[in-house]
Amino acid sequence: MKKKIAYAVNVTIACLCGLMFGFTALGFFYSMISKQVIGSRDFVVYWATGQQLARHANPYDRDALLKIERAAGLPAKIGAMYMRNPPSTLPMVYPLGFLGIQAATIIWSLALLACLLISVYLVWILLGRPKGIRYWLGLSFGPAMVCLINGQSSLFALLGLTLFLRLHRTQPFWAGVALWLCALKPHLFLPFGVVLLLWIVLTRTYKILLGGALALAASCAVSWWMDPLAWGQYRQMLHTSGIEWEFIPCFSVLLRIWFSQGAIWLQYVPASLGCAWALAWFWRRRATWDWIVDGSLLMLVSIVVAPYSWLFDQCLAIPALLRGAYLTRFRSLLVTLALLSSLIELAMFGNLLKPSAVYLWTLWAAPGWLAWYLVVLIAERWSADWPRLRATDWLRRRSAVDGAADSAQTVEVPAGSNSLEA
Repeated sequence: MKKKIAYAVNVTIACLCGLMFGFTALGFFYSMISKQVIGSRDFVVYWATGQQLARHANPYDRDALLKIERAAGLPAKIGAMYMRNPPSTLPMVYPLGFLGIQAATIIWSLALLACLLISVYLVWILLGRPKGIRYWLGLSFGPAMVCLINGQSSLFALLGLTLFLRLHRTQPFWAGVALWLCALKPHLFLPFGVVLLLWIVLTRTYKILLGGALALAASCAVSWWMDPLAWGQYRQMLHTSGIEWEFIPCFSVLLRIWFSQGAIWLQYVPASLGCAWALAWFWRRRATWDWIVDGSLLMLVSIVVAPYSWLFDQCLAIPALLRGAYLTRFRSLLVTLALLSSLIELAMFGNLLKPSAVYLWTLWAAPGWLAWYLVVLIAERWSADWPRLRATDWLRRRSAVDGAADSAQTVEVPAGSNSLEA
């Protein structure tokens, strides 16, 4: 009876997850072709920035950006949107300045989809090409779907992460070049980056550092060619855009709001503590460090303690969660991960009823992925130790039985007799 109930529950959850993924996939394709949706996506800021660059104008000009974004369909209730990625990433959006909004959104969306597909495929290879279809948990991961629909750039960073994991042993220079994609959102990689630098020094894998430095220098040179004043304009935008008063649904920003909204430094306390933990944790494992195994937990912690992050940034958790999915032997944990992912997609549709529901209803997500992964590790360690513990317990009980039998068979020595003779 219990098996039938469990089977029915699993089938129900699987149907729910499949249904939510189907609706989300339709929403993604609709967002590429609907003129009403295109202008309201986050992608519009990348397109507007590209338009400014193509005109050799200030890519952080509030009035100019707002005019372009309004013409593309940005709702009146939303203010000017800026591209807050570092100026070194401007070359990535420069080609968008020569395309119309419709063509640009299709090309950008397909590029994001390709990043997701390639990343999941690379993780599957890194895990040893395991059998089964658990990789669908990565392809249908809720935050990745949010990233696709919004047209955000986090999936490019995911591709950079998976390329690094794939190449760091065999082609370290190109692994370093791939890290340039991670530099799109450097605040998401603080503990990860600190450990990476120390690991490079200890292992003397300086080709990774060389590749990353050259890629960053090249992108900065191209950015300077497009706009020599970009860095100064970027600093001015950071000081005048009012980002410090913007609600960003993540742990670090909530910490600042709870204690003192004007104390920006509070946002960096979790990241500082995370970096300290990461260094200590790495140092104990430095002799056997494995970026695929040990880097998974490190990346999840980096996401949780980031100074600021959005829901779509959590697509960077895919490599770690896929490793956990293929590691676990408990179907209930797989069902739990699929259900949590579907809740993200359900919250996204909640935006139709309540604005920003997808962010307010998913504050649990980043720590939730970390907690799920830790449960997988604990469960696998427990299940691996269980046969040994059972064997040990059996030996103890057998020893106790044998000891009792030996005591019963002991010969009683008559009183007064010589012990040696007895």
